[in-house]
Amino acid sequence: MNNQLNKPKGFGEILDLTFRLSKNHFSNFILIFLVIMGPLYLLQSFVELLSGTSFFREVGTGSNPFEQFASSFDIAEAEATSNLGADLGIVFLGLLTMVVLPFAYASILIAVNDIKKGLEFTVKDVMKRAFSEFWTIFGSSLLFGLLFFSLVFVPLFFIIIIGVIGAVANPIVGIILSIILFLAVAAVAIFLLTRWSFFLGAVVFEQDAPGLGRSWRLTRKRTWFVIGLYIVLFLITFSISISVETVLGMLLGYSVLFTVLVNVVALVTSMFLAVGYAIVYLDLKARHDADDLKELIDDYNSVNN
Repeated sequence: MNNQLNKPKGFGEILDLTFRLSKNHFSNFILIFLVIMGPLYLLQSFVELLSGTSFFREVGTGSNPFEQFASSFDIAEAEATSNLGADLGIVFLGLLTMVVLPFAYASILIAVNDIKKGLEFTVKDVMKRAFSEFWTIFGSSLLFGLLFFSLVFVPLFFIIIIGVIGAVANPIVGIILSIILFLAVAAVAIFLLTRWSFFLGAVVFEQDAPGLGRSWRLTRKRTWFVIGLYIVLFLITFSISISVETVLGMLLGYSVLFTVLVNVVALVTSMFLAVGYAIVYLDLKARHDADDLKELIDDYNSVNN
């Protein structure tokens, strides 16, 4: 398998290798996410319990399971609204999740790179190496988060304002203008964020913080290829998540146990995405380094000739 990691791969090969690598090293990979993300999910469960959410089953009113499931969220929302402390706790946990998630991805990156080299790895060792770059990973991730916010939420705010103003003047024109602006902003944001998204590999392996420039070079000529992979990986994990959540919601409603089980599924899908991310990064790096080497050889031959 390490031979496959060392050679350039096509679209299908990357997806196939992501599945097989996730399966063959599932226990180690999931343990990384469990150790790093698990405590936050556990805290979330405690916050929900303190806010009054039922542990085993909380189903609302309705004539069928779908209506009961939907109304259970209304009950939970009403209970949470009356508990400011619980709301602040959820917000804090969300922010903390964004802080620690890059370290889970960095650990997976290191593990997959060790597999690529044919080396044995332990969960403790890869996590230790990831957290040894704490401040560079934290700072680079914070910068990427600010870029994400600037490219997504700031334009969205102005699009909503423009849409409302346009709807007042002419509803049809306002809706069409909002859709066009949204699609344009989404295309630009997806393109730029994809070009910068592999900053983590540069930080972890090359100590090149914040790594945005290195990521930009790695994705040159492969941007749409990577975007396609991101879309497919997202659709796979989203389909799994929404299917499991729907079934669990019918059985449990919005309860603490429902949240716990959904978070377990989130650990698995997040692990799968991290493995795919690592494989794509190593593939881009192999292609880019090979191109650089080829250019050096061509320059050497042209000078000697």
